[in-house]
Amino acid sequence: MTDILIFILATLGALFAMLAAIGILRMPDTLLRISVTTKAATLGIGLILGAAALYFGDLAVSSRVQAIIIFIVLTAPVGAHLIGRTSYFTGNELWKKSVIDDLKGKYDIKKHELQSEDAQKLHRKEKQKKEDDDRKNAKEENTW
Repeated sequence: MTDILIFILATLGALFAMLAAIGILRMPDTLLRISVTTKAATLGIGLILGAAALYFGDLAVSSRVQAIIIFIVLTAPVGAHLIGRTSYFTGNELWKKSVIDDLKGKYDIKKHELQSEDAQKLHRKEKQKKEDDDRKNAKEENTW
């Protein structure tokens, strides 16, 4: 019975790893590639490691497998997020059929800051006020 479960877990893990590899080749842009590969590869590796833990049946191996799975589940999404963020901010083009770009106009290239809509409105108001003050000061200087 254990052999069947090991076979199922290893086979499913290999299938998910294969789907991740196909996703790298078939997806049209970086952000979609990251999304597909992170999810599929994480699940595939987890299933293969689970099969290994069942195969060896040792507490030392099982605890190491659990630690590795926890590490992968915690770090893979963070790494993918950072790669995607860097890709977007360095100007990597989105797929031409992308419908929504939620970050468009929210990234300040000079300061390297991502702003919410409220921060953008506040920044526009401050900029407008500064321009108004500059115009007012220029008028006062010209009247003297």
